[in-house]
Amino acid sequence: MTVTLLLLCILGAVSSKNPLPMEKKVYIRREHSLIRPFSSLNMDSPMWDYSGSTIVSNNEVRLTPDHQSKQGRIWNTVPIMTPNWELLIQFKVHGSGKTLYGDGFALWYTKEAVLKEGPVFGGKNYFNGLGIFFDTYSNHNGEHSHGHPYVSAVVHNGTQHYDHDSDGTHNELAGCQSSFRGQRHETFASVKYINSVLTVHLDARGKNKWTKCFEVKNVILPTGYHLGFSAATGQLADNHDIVMLKTYEVDLVEGQKFNPEEALKLVPSADGEPDRPRVENKKPAKTSFLWVIFYIFIALVLIFASIAIGIIVWQKHSENKRRKRFY
Repeated sequence: MTVTLLLLCILGAVSSKNPLPMEKKVYIRREHSLIRPFSSLNMDSPMWDYSGSTIVSNNEVRLTPDHQSKQGRIWNTVPIMTPNWELLIQFKVHGSGKTLYGDGFALWYTKEAVLKEGPVFGGKNYFNGLGIFFDTYSNHNGEHSHGHPYVSAVVHNGTQHYDHDSDGTHNELAGCQSSFRGQRHETFASVKYINSVLTVHLDARGKNKWTKCFEVKNVILPTGYHLGFSAATGQLADNHDIVMLKTYEVDLVEGQKFNPEEALKLVPSADGEPDRPRVENKKPAKTSFLWVIFYIFIALVLIFASIAIGIIVWQKHSENKRRKRFY
């Protein structure tokens, strides 16, 4: 009896460890969730599929191991049909690298029923939908650089290019720095999409305290899209582990209108910062041809002057020796 009570207390403490700041009326959707143990995924689950370097164990879905040049993906085969939803994600990014590591992982809400391989954190470019990127390595040090690790959101309609070399800073909606990589504890992320408002909170310090990363209004996302995760490593590497995903359906808020047929036809868009032209890293100004000629001329003058001075010194030294012979 005592042991049973102790176990119940422990389970209660674990379940209340990190309460999600949820809306009043939410309902968990298990067909869109990943909850331990994950062994059922190895039995050809009809709701989830995975590819690449992804390894599923009882306790985690490891998208990539801590090895170079790996890509892994896992995606939900069941489309989300509700206009309002919340996601609670538990993850861990870690590895042997102390100062250099990469590249990061992505959360997807996209039109494609199969998450295909590509250069965007293991997912395809020119995607159609929402990508939230947990980027651990800075590829860009130019005008729009920012610190890392970095969490950002991008909404594309299938025609825009994600510029990985610039960390996507030219078309991101919003983002924030977060020290989620290399922690002993696991990190939590809360992603809400309610009445066309996208909000992301993080608990990266393991103190059971949510910090708002960003909130973007007027984000248009259709229903009928699919959730997924992907990750990639290059010359640098890390373990990218998904520990839990809980998906919740949220009731319509007051004044919100929803037409199921029209919601399927919506085109992903957002009123965030518009696409900016790529800005290359600033390079030192090139020296003009005339200045090069001038520098060469000065160098030659100095060389000839040094030779002339050497000859004069040598001649004087020789004359002094001849004079001494006559005394």
